[in-house]
Amino acid sequence: MIAIHQSRHGFTLVEVLVAMTLGMLVLVLAASMLGRTRDDYERIAGGVAAEREARAVLTQLTTDLHSASFHSDSVFERSRATWPSDRLGFLSLQAPDSQSPADRIGDLCAIHYYLRDLVIDRKAVRCLMRGVRQSNDTFQALRLNQTPTLFTASARDEPVAFGILAFEARPQVRNAAGQWQDWQLTMPQAPTALAVRLVIARHELTAKLADSAAWDGSGAAATLLGSPQQAATNPRLRVYSSLIRFGHPQEERGL
Repeated sequence: MIAIHQSRHGFTLVEVLVAMTLGMLVLVLAASMLGRTRDDYERIAGGVAAEREARAVLTQLTTDLHSASFHSDSVFERSRATWPSDRLGFLSLQAPDSQSPADRIGDLCAIHYYLRDLVIDRKAVRCLMRGVRQSNDTFQALRLNQTPTLFTASARDEPVAFGILAFEARPQVRNAAGQWQDWQLTMPQAPTALAVRLVIARHELTAKLADSAAWDGSGAAATLLGSPQQAATNPRLRVYSSLIRFGHPQEERGL
């Protein structure tokens, strides 16, 4: 009869420790890869969101400006703030279906763009607002010589885009050499284009700007925002520029 001996040899403490160490290394590597994947996803998603906001602004502005008419009371208010918040107001021909029947008596409307902080989820978000005064209000203001009242903020105004840190809208004309230059009120000709520049905060930065002071670059936010001159190289910001034709310039400042 042959005796069968069963081995009772188990794992040594050293072997268990080596196995646990290898297992921990695998878990750390997996967690690191997942973390990088999440960061890459958030970075790409933030970039896509900024592109979407910029496209919304430039598309709407292009549509409004291409049907614009210059008026002596048009608003080209240049901001002197660290992060510019220009104000823009002009008359524009709007399709009948873009107006409510009760306030429509023609196609000439007043369009107003400006920055405003809206509170969303208990945090301030700086938005580019678009105000529209329909033809009934526009013609009445023109008749009473009260055009500037058309370019004031109203509760009816709606945001075009969110997370807009800076908005510049500078009127342009061509000089004798055919080059673009800033339009001045004293010039005999009306502006023929608008140089638009947007600085948009990515989502990860927007979440850290809790109030209006932070959006202005005060306190700890100054480090996050950096300087306006370095906005193009700040990974938390996206900068977009465009030159948009001003639709119906007149040789004289007036309709």
